[in-house]
Amino acid sequence: MTEHDMNSLVAYDSSDSETDYDKSEDIKTAQGEQDFARSSFKVQPAFPRLESSGCGPEVNIASSHRNVECNFNSAQNCAQRHSNATFRPPGTTLNNVTRFQFSKSDYGNPRALLQKSARDGKMDHSAQKRLIQDSVTDAQNIRPYVPKRLRQNEAVNNKSNELREGTEVVNIGIDCTAPEEHRLGLLSRVSDFIKPFLENTHKTSNIPNCLMFELAQHKGPVTTVQWCPVETHSHLLLSASLDKSFKVWDAVETGRCLKSYLCHSGAVRDAQWSSCGRHILSGGFDSMLHLTDIETGKQIITVHNDFQITCLAFSPTNENVFLCGGFSSTVKAWDTRSCKVVNEYSAGIQQTLDVLFLPGGNEFLTSTDAVSRDSADRTIIAWDFQTSAKISNQIFHERYTIPCMALHPKEPVFIAQTNGNYIVLFSTRRPYRMNKTKRYEEHKVEGYAVGCKFSRDGTLIASGSADGTVYFYNYMNSKVVHTLPAHKQACTDVAFHPVHPSIIATCDWSGEIKLWH
Repeated sequence: MTEHDMNSLVAYDSSDSETDYDKSEDIKTAQGEQDFARSSFKVQPAFPRLESSGCGPEVNIASSHRNVECNFNSAQNCAQRHSNATFRPPGTTLNNVTRFQFSKSDYGNPRALLQKSARDGKMDHSAQKRLIQDSVTDAQNIRPYVPKRLRQNEAVNNKSNELREGTEVVNIGIDCTAPEEHRLGLLSRVSDFIKPFLENTHKTSNIPNCLMFELAQHKGPVTTVQWCPVETHSHLLLSASLDKSFKVWDAVETGRCLKSYLCHSGAVRDAQWSSCGRHILSGGFDSMLHLTDIETGKQIITVHNDFQITCLAFSPTNENVFLCGGFSSTVKAWDTRSCKVVNEYSAGIQQTLDVLFLPGGNEFLTSTDAVSRDSADRTIIAWDFQTSAKISNQIFHERYTIPCMALHPKEPVFIAQTNGNYIVLFSTRRPYRMNKTKRYEEHKVEGYAVGCKFSRDGTLIASGSADGTVYFYNYMNSKVVHTLPAHKQACTDVAFHPVHPSIIATCDWSGEIKLWH
C-alpha cells in the first residue's frame, strides 16, 4: 500500500471544518483504520465496507459483499472501531448531507442500517430501494460458518443413514452390522409373496419372461446362486462371487442385499446352504472353509484345507458331514463337529470340478479334468461314501470335461454339463449308463463353469450360456422350448425357485444377478 493510499484512509483532518465533532475522535478513528490497513487477513463483514474518497471515511453499501482487510483481536473490538467512525451515503457530498452515527445493533440488521442511512441522508427513493434490495440479497446469500467438528458429525450421520437406507449391509469377519430388524428377523418371517404357494403343490413349472430385480452389487464374477432349501424361507437367495464375498438377498419382495459376508481372503468358488437354512458353508481359493451362521455372522467353524476349493456338497443323510474338492487328486469328507477329515477319496487326477450325492447318500459322483486321447478316462467317477472305494470310472466316454452336474427331482437320472456345448443324461443306478437318445444342445459353454438345473417338477432343464442367454429344454424330448436373453456376458448359473412355479435366478461373469418372473 502506497503512502498516498495510507493518507487517504486516514485523511480526517481535512474535513474538521465541516463537522462539529471532537478532533480527538478523528485521531482515534484514524488509528483504528491504520490497524485495518496493516492486516492481510480477509473476512466477510456483516457491516458495510469502509472506503476512502480522500476527504473522510464513507460507506459503500452496494459493494458490501467484497472482502475487507482488517485485523482485530475480537469481534467486539472490530464493532467498537466502526461505531466510532462517521459515515455518509454514496453519491453525496459534504455540502448537502449531515453526518450520522450508527449504533452497534444496526450492524446485525442490514435493512435497518440502510433505511436509517437513507432517512438521515435524504437519499433518492429509487437509489434507496435498489440499495436495500441488493444488500438484503447479498446478506441472504451469505452462508453461516459451521465448525469442523459439527461438519464431521454431520458426515458420519449422513453415512449411517445411507447404510440404513441402502441395499447392502456389509459384514466383515465375525462382527455383524446388519440393521436390528434384519439381525433378529432374517429367518423369523415368511414372505407374503411365497405363502400362497407353500400349501399348493404346483404341477407344472412356467417359463419366466419378465424381469423382477436386477442386483449388481458384486464386484466380480458370480459363480453360483442358490435358493434357501427351507420352503418357508425360500425368499432368501445365496450368491457366491470371485470378489471374496458371498451374500444373502431378499430376492422375492425387495431385491435388497440383507447381509454380505467377507470372511474369505480369496475368491469364493462355492457356497452351500445347510439343510436347516441357518448356516452357509463356503470355500474358495484361499484354501479356507467357513461355516457361517447367517443371523449373527459368526463363523461356527473355520479350518484350513490343504488345497484350493472349487466345489462343496453336504451329505443328504448327515448334515454334519460335507465333501470338499478342488485343486488336488483327493476329495475330503469333513465333520463340522470335530473340524476333522473323516475320509479321503484319492484318484489320479489334478482337479475336481464338481461333486454330486446320489439319492440315499451312500454314493456320490465327482467330475474331473482327466481326459485321455481316445476317451474320457475318470471324467466322472462314482464313489462309495462309507468305504471310499471307487465304484466306476468309465461312465462318460467322450473327450469333454464336465463342470456341473444336477439331479432330477423325481426320476433316478442326473444331467451333466459338458464343454462340448451340450448336456448329457445319465442313470443314477449302476452302471450309470448314459442315455444316447437325449442330448440337450444349442447353448455354448466355451470353457466357463456354466451351471444347469432341473425345475421343481422335473419337466424343464435350464442352462446358462457363454453368450449370456438362458436356454430352457423340454426334459422329455430334449428340444429347446424357450430362450431368454438374460445377460450381456456369460451366464454362469441358473436356479429355479423351490416353491414358486415361475421364478428363477440367473447370474453372470460380470457380477450381475437377475430375478425373473
